[in-house]
Amino acid sequence: MPRVSQEHLDARRNQILTGARACFARHGYEGATVRRLEEAIGLSRGAIFHHFRDKESLFLAVAEDDAATMVATVADNGLVQVMRDMAARAHEPEITGWLGTQLEVSRRLRTDPLFAKRWAQRSDAIAQATRERLERQREAGVLRADVPIDRLQRFLELAHDGLVLYLAMGRSVDDIEPVLDLIEEAVRRR
Repeated sequence: MPRVSQEHLDARRNQILTGARACFARHGYEGATVRRLEEAIGLSRGAIFHHFRDKESLFLAVAEDDAATMVATVADNGLVQVMRDMAARAHEPEITGWLGTQLEVSRRLRTDPLFAKRWAQRSDAIAQATRERLERQREAGVLRADVPIDRLQRFLELAHDGLVLYLAMGRSVDDIEPVLDLIEEAVRRR
């Protein structure tokens, strides 16, 4: 039997995650049946579950993949840049899928204690990246010094979560840049 290259395995995994993200976003976790996942991904259940133990593991992998991307962006450019990227690409399927995943993660955090426990370290990684970025900004003299870092962090997280909900509701992003500028100005040194 010929060996499958790592590149092929990685491409197949990405195909599964992309299709699953769209399916979970469209139908929610419960509504994303195996049949719907097969249709969205374009692979058989055997091919899908060769890479992922079960639907729970697949959903968590989608959410973890999204969280890792967010951590990297936050670490490099800050949480406001994550918001700018979301707003700029709000109508792209990748972003609408991501928004759906975020809403599903939020719902499951409220209703599924085991999922909440598994998700805690992903959430902590995003919070840590935000905190470290804010600390670097403060050390560089860019961030306001009259408000504690943890309060600025919560402010930015609330703004981010509000934008996720705003975009998920299909609201217009036509004039969102001035709002994001205002958020950024609120944390900058005066």
